[in-house]
Amino acid sequence: MATLKDFRNNIKPNWCPGCGDFSIQAAIQRAAAGVGLEPEQLAVVSGIGCSGRISGYINAYGFHGIHGRSLPIAQGLKMANRELTVVAAGGDGDGFAIGMGHTVHAIRRNINITYIVMDNQIYGLTKGQTSPRSAEGFKTKSTPSGSIESALSPLEVAIAAGATFVAQSFSSNLKQLTSLIEEGMKHEGFSFINVFSPCVTFNKVNTYEWFKENIVNLEETPDYDSSNRALAMNKIMETNSLVTGLIYQDKSRKSYESLVTGFKEEGLNKANLHLTEQEFDKLVSEFK
Repeated sequence: MATLKDFRNNIKPNWCPGCGDFSIQAAIQRAAAGVGLEPEQLAVVSGIGCSGRISGYINAYGFHGIHGRSLPIAQGLKMANRELTVVAAGGDGDGFAIGMGHTVHAIRRNINITYIVMDNQIYGLTKGQTSPRSAEGFKTKSTPSGSIESALSPLEVAIAAGATFVAQSFSSNLKQLTSLIEEGMKHEGFSFINVFSPCVTFNKVNTYEWFKENIVNLEETPDYDSSNRALAMNKIMETNSLVTGLIYQDKSRKSYESLVTGFKEEGLNKANLHLTEQEFDKLVSEFK
């Protein structure tokens, strides 16, 4: 059985010292070992940004996609090979700006993958501009007088879009984050996990100390019912989205790939895609 060390490679991450993404990488590796995966059973797909580098830092199948497009790649990968555990990863700019359309449709589609967003409320790789998660009044190089837009609430969007697994964590809480990723991997359907990952270089507002002072941890609310969709939405709104833990889970819905006609049991990698010459000619004739 694989251990944490088996999911490590010899590539040294070049994130800034103190970046929350280090902990997220460690949590994915710990979770993969925790659910009993081997490196060849895991695929990590990423987009562009500081977070996009994570697919090269884990000893597993990795795909570094283009900006905002980690989810289409991850979904196609899962449809083609059902045996893989697929993790998509990206930042808040990657997932909630250029990739927002893909995020919403992946959520409602409910394909059995896990999507981890490294949420630092700023564009870090391009040196500190306002992101869709930056608060109103947030000053950056692109908004020197303060942002006039309100911050997007990804948790509210996920619930409204019909998500079957919604969780949020803080990169400093490695134990909770690892547990949530494990549960996301085991969930039959699309698992959305937003992670507060402070940018120590460009975001001097949403710091580690700020999150520790403002986060509401659901682990301290033992009677919270994560199967209650209305309660989940209320909890998100009353905490201004600063809630961590398993916020909502619906175990009743089937995953998208299990409902696709013709490929209910196996992926395309095991389907008989061979065409005889006669079948090919017949197919081509339809376009003449």
